[in-house]
Amino acid sequence: MPGDRLLTPEFAQRLAAISSEINQPVCSYLNRRGQVIRVGVGTPRQTQIPPLELPRYGAGRLSGIRCLATSAQPEPPKEAALTAMALQRLDALVVFTLTGSGFQRRGGGATGYIQAAYLAHLLPQAEVPWQVSEPLSLEQLAGQDLQELVSQLEENLQFFAQALETPQPTTGIDQALLVGLMTERVSPQRFQDGLAELARLVESAGGVVVETLRQKRSQPHPQTVVGEGKVQEIALRVQTVGANLIVFDRDLSPAQVRNLETQVGVRVLDRTEVILDIFAQRAQSQAGKLQVELAQLEYLLPRLRGQGRAMSRLGGGIGTRGPGETKLETERRAIQRRITHLQREVNQLQAHRSRMRQRRQHQGVPAIAVVGYTNAGKSTLLNALTNAEAYTADQLFATLDPTTRRLVVIDPFTQTPQSLLLIDTVGFIHELPPSLVDAFRATLEEVTEADALLHVVDLSHPAWHSHIRSVQQILSEMPIIPGPGLIAFNKIDQASSEALATAQEEFPLALFISASQRLGLETLRQHLTRLISYAVGDR
Repeated sequence: MPGDRLLTPEFAQRLAAISSEINQPVCSYLNRRGQVIRVGVGTPRQTQIPPLELPRYGAGRLSGIRCLATSAQPEPPKEAALTAMALQRLDALVVFTLTGSGFQRRGGGATGYIQAAYLAHLLPQAEVPWQVSEPLSLEQLAGQDLQELVSQLEENLQFFAQALETPQPTTGIDQALLVGLMTERVSPQRFQDGLAELARLVESAGGVVVETLRQKRSQPHPQTVVGEGKVQEIALRVQTVGANLIVFDRDLSPAQVRNLETQVGVRVLDRTEVILDIFAQRAQSQAGKLQVELAQLEYLLPRLRGQGRAMSRLGGGIGTRGPGETKLETERRAIQRRITHLQREVNQLQAHRSRMRQRRQHQGVPAIAVVGYTNAGKSTLLNALTNAEAYTADQLFATLDPTTRRLVVIDPFTQTPQSLLLIDTVGFIHELPPSLVDAFRATLEEVTEADALLHVVDLSHPAWHSHIRSVQQILSEMPIIPGPGLIAFNKIDQASSEALATAQEEFPLALFISASQRLGLETLRQHLTRLISYAVGDR
């Protein structure tokens, strides 16, 4: 067809004739040069172009493709067809309704096939993102200038995107759409806390949360986690808000990631992958980078199958042609070799840390491991007590590498100075990924081998109860039972009076401090001295 025309009567009648002849709806997809690039038998929903095959443009741009479709129903296009138009960001959708019952032919001439036509296009509105015309004749549609229509639509879409300050994926910052699934096993409060924590994780990883979608199901869908209708809604919101990343609040199987990416057209991550990305950014020491790489490879290995067609091509070079091993097998074998090498280095790191701990024990210097939920204020407390300069930030997993500092306290019995070591450890989190626990076993042993524990709790966080349970559960699963512990509720200057009263009632032996404001630190030093005396004497 002519590139500047929406359609021609001849093309429309030919499409209607084919549809009547096979007694099926037919969709024809054309580019802006008027070339037919795809023909499908079925409705616009059934024949839509997979998102991964569509050209990717920023917010305010259309795909450059229009769809001409036939329908046996004498009515405007239904929501399923309009949703497919929105998902593909089509320039326009034209639906021809055919005469007669179903697709059965009436009369002998081709001019009797089309009864009416409807023109649909995107509309920059949050509630109804499309507009459908009244029934039009072929002559009215044939006179429609395609270039003028597309130019006006894209101008409106760009204006709307700027008015909403829709983030642009081209800025280099990931625009994430969060998806939460609430099952019967999770309480509403725990579900909301989990989504809030996921948003913090995405922000800590350097992304921006543009929207959050929720669904309630008895159990996750085995193929796509959420239901089919929710998948379509996710895909539509991705196009509307300009997201280039989808993050789920749970672990996904490789098949689920592959199915979702195929239907939605953007990257899909789970909670574990976001945590791994944060760890990869924050690791500073050689030991930390080593453990992060091991965790990432162990996570990646079972997911190689979902990495696309590139992983199934035959490798190049001598010995790989013909029936040689596939690229997927080569990658898997290379990753397995690297994992074996990294595990050997982690074992050496583990032995080195063990020798360091034995040396400390021979010198008679007791050690206290500072543990707690991520972002509880452990590093800030370490700095306040020892005048150290450990990195602190109001973000999740600011500390990955254990930091050891010497603290001098006064023995309450002998009134003599006594040295002890404070070990700042990586923060815990709800459902800590198993791959991280295994990879960071050399670091986590600092907790199990310490003489005592100082459990720091962020009292200003609304889910502090859940944080305490998560930390206690992780500690209970460690191979060696840690030493005696002391709970210190931090950030009391930011906590509510209700939370403070509840904590004092439920934990009468706990301490209440503010590391940033240096409140209660002297009392804490005294209790640490007693804790060490009890722990060393018990040992």
